[in-house]
Amino acid sequence: MRILRYLAATLMLWAAVAMPARAGGLIRDADVEYALGQIAAPVLRAAGLPSSVRVLVIEDDALNAFVADTQHIFLNSGLIMKLGSAEALQYVIAHEAAHISNGHLARRAGNARAARTAAGLGFVLAAAAMASGSPSVATGLAAGTQSAALRQFLAHTRAEESSADVSALRSLVRAGIDPKAALEVHDIFRGQEALSAGRQDPYMRSHPLTRDRMRAAQGFVAGNSGQARKDTAATYWFHRAQGKLSAFLRAPGWTLRRANSSVTKDIALMREAVAYHRTSNLKKSLAAIDSALALRPKDALYVELKGQILLESRQFGAAVQVYRQAAAMAPNEPLILGGLGRAQLAAGDPGAALKVLEQARGRDFRDPRILRDLAVAHAKTGDNGMASLVTAERYALLGRLSDAKLHATRAEGLLPRGSGPWRRAQDVLSATKNLR
Repeated sequence: MRILRYLAATLMLWAAVAMPARAGGLIRDADVEYALGQIAAPVLRAAGLPSSVRVLVIEDDALNAFVADTQHIFLNSGLIMKLGSAEALQYVIAHEAAHISNGHLARRAGNARAARTAAGLGFVLAAAAMASGSPSVATGLAAGTQSAALRQFLAHTRAEESSADVSALRSLVRAGIDPKAALEVHDIFRGQEALSAGRQDPYMRSHPLTRDRMRAAQGFVAGNSGQARKDTAATYWFHRAQGKLSAFLRAPGWTLRRANSSVTKDIALMREAVAYHRTSNLKKSLAAIDSALALRPKDALYVELKGQILLESRQFGAAVQVYRQAAAMAPNEPLILGGLGRAQLAAGDPGAALKVLEQARGRDFRDPRILRDLAVAHAKTGDNGMASLVTAERYALLGRLSDAKLHATRAEGLLPRGSGPWRRAQDVLSATKNLR
């Protein structure tokens, strides 16, 4: 695979430069991902993409968004929290969706396949991290002997970016979204051009000059105005995703001072619940989330947050009950199932946890926490071969290929030869061999 050839030279940099210092990798949160799915749905339809395309969040303050395969759109948390409207976020998603629908990925080095396995997604994230353009990456590339090939793999061409801008604007119009949102996004990046290259955010550095993009967008908007409708649902979910992210990523005091400025009372209460939870005030945290649930009693995602608060406060029995309630309300949500399995493990019931976590993994392999907990459940129920296999897949997802190889080798020796799990171990070993 061409992606493996280009990434081979960069693997030594992975641990240091996968994310900026503050970043924590993928943020897997059922509430945030549902919100982004609701916001993205009309844009993806307008772009002609299937509903299976997922929008995922990376914990990173940089103003960046990107695609690295045909199945995922990645948004940095810093960009989501910086944007001022749902329409602006929809324009960003439409721009990235255009790279998929316009076939740009097929022409870029490294787009060999969609990431349909834990190892595959880990490689995609490794490539995307290198593409982010952080100073540490730039230093590593400058010192490396493969920098020319890597630049070929990582570069966004200006022609493709301009094409994606036009396609994104057209998608907004088809979806009934005001294309003026593009001007809001471009305006955010206008000031980046005055900064030195080392201080610019990667989204600006990899794209045409903002003034040129702004001029083109203004011309399009002038001929396509007055046809949009306000989507109140998208606005609600945008502010809810912003509120949830900021509550967990910013200081609790910052959140508590600003919670009452939320667009709805339930979002304000949710933010307060998270802030109080982060200050270990269980009483106030539960009071706030219960008040939010009083306003939205059928909201499984708020029930899930209550379960998380209880679990992280070591109220294991209560957490299991609340997570069961959330899972009953949203039986197909893998992150909620993962939370239930985690609570059952903490409560000392690995057998029940194993069943639930297998269901969660079957629906979504992208959450390292689910894989970690599933490995623990297998170990506690005496299946060390499966525990090693799932651990190998988790390390592959995280980009830790040497650890993945170690555990896949162990799993290969413990699992029945030729079985499905044994072949999964072979997949991980094959991937690490190709990269080496």
